[in-house]
Amino acid sequence: MMRRSLGPLAIIAIIVIVLAAMLITSYNSMVAKEEDVDQAYAQVENQLQRRMDLIPNLVNTVKGFASHEKEVLKNVSDARAKLAGAGSPQEQAEANDELSGALSRLLVVVENYPQLKADANFRQLMDELAGTENRLVVARQDYNAQVAAYNKKVKRFPGSLMAGIFGFDEKEYFKAEAGAKEAPKVDFEGVQE
Repeated sequence: MMRRSLGPLAIIAIIVIVLAAMLITSYNSMVAKEEDVDQAYAQVENQLQRRMDLIPNLVNTVKGFASHEKEVLKNVSDARAKLAGAGSPQEQAEANDELSGALSRLLVVVENYPQLKADANFRQLMDELAGTENRLVVARQDYNAQVAAYNKKVKRFPGSLMAGIFGFDEKEYFKAEAGAKEAPKVDFEGVQE
C-alpha cells in the first residue's frame, strides 16, 4: 500500500522540480539578456561622453579663428549641455540629433576659414570626432540589437509569463529623431565676412 501512495507523490515531485528548473532557467536567461542590454547601453554612453569631451576643444579651436560666429558656437555648446542632461535613451537620441545638427552647422562655418582647416590641432580634433562618431554608430547598433533580443525574450511565450511575474519590462530602442534623415538647414544671412 505504501508503494502505491509513493507513485503519485513521486510524479508530482518530478513535475514540481521540472517546473522549478524551467522557472529558474527562464529567470536567469532574462537577467542575462537585461545585463547585455545594460552593457551595450553603457558603451553608447561611453561614446557619447567621449564625443562631449572632444567638443569643447573643437569649439575653442574654432573660436580662435572665427570669433564672430558666436551663435553657431553657442548652439554647439547648448546642444552638448542638453545631451549631458538627457536621461532616457530617447532623450539622449533627441539630444544627440540636435548636437549632430549643431556640429554640421559648425563644419559649414569652418569651410569659410581655410587657415582653420589647415590647423593641425583642428585636424586632429576632427579626426578624433569622426572616429568617435563611427564608434557611436556601432555602439548604438549593438545596443539596439541587444534590446531586440531582450524584447523578443520578454514578449514571447513563456518568457512573457516570467517577465510579468518578475517585473521585466520592454527596453527602449535608441532611435533617431524623426527629422534626422534631413540635412540641417544652414542660413548665411547676417554672417559677417
